Amino acid sequence: MQAPSKIVLAAADVQRVVDRIAHQILEKTQGAGDVVLLGIATRGVPIARRLAERIRAFEGREIPVGTLDITLYRDDLRRNSIRAVGRTEEPPGGVDGRRVVLVDDVLFSGRTIRAALDALSDLGRPAAVQLAVLVDRGHRQLPIRADYVGKNIPTALSEQVKVRLQEIDGSDEVVLTAGVKDKQA
Repeated sequence: MQAPSKIVLAAADVQRVVDRIAHQILEKTQGAGDVVLLGIATRGVPIARRLAERIRAFEGREIPVGTLDITLYRDDLRRNSIRAVGRTEEPPGGVDGRRVVLVDDVLFSGRTIRAALDALSDLGRPAAVQLAVLVDRGHRQLPIRADYVGKNIPTALSEQVKVRLQEIDGSDEVVLTAGVKDKQA
């Protein structure tokens, strides 16, 4: 039997949330002049690209986008199954002295972001680091918070938040599934 699920963000909602985050980045960074976006693999990458596209549409400014694979920086490598190492692509112009906005789909325990900060330190020394997430579901295990949040979704630990994106999954939506033991991400 499949666990009951509920769509918390439909495709139009996902687009609206991305637009709102793009506007917030422009506002908080005074036009995003020194901003680079680093998408955390896997679903943070298309979200970062969408944010860059929307900032370009709103402001006419090209925002450099890179990808960050955190596989080798995770603190659960020994406990979980073997994972393929992805590619990290530094944004044009690098990260040194720039404001880096890490982009991910779901903020949960904070461990993924801790790993991303470690991976980022190997790329260079940004002037500042901020975090943008599509969904913040709570249950932090580390003192990490997002600067830009699309939607806060209070959850139980037994629930699972699934983000589906057109570029990877063929559709845009965020689904909350009940009664499934969730992994600590």
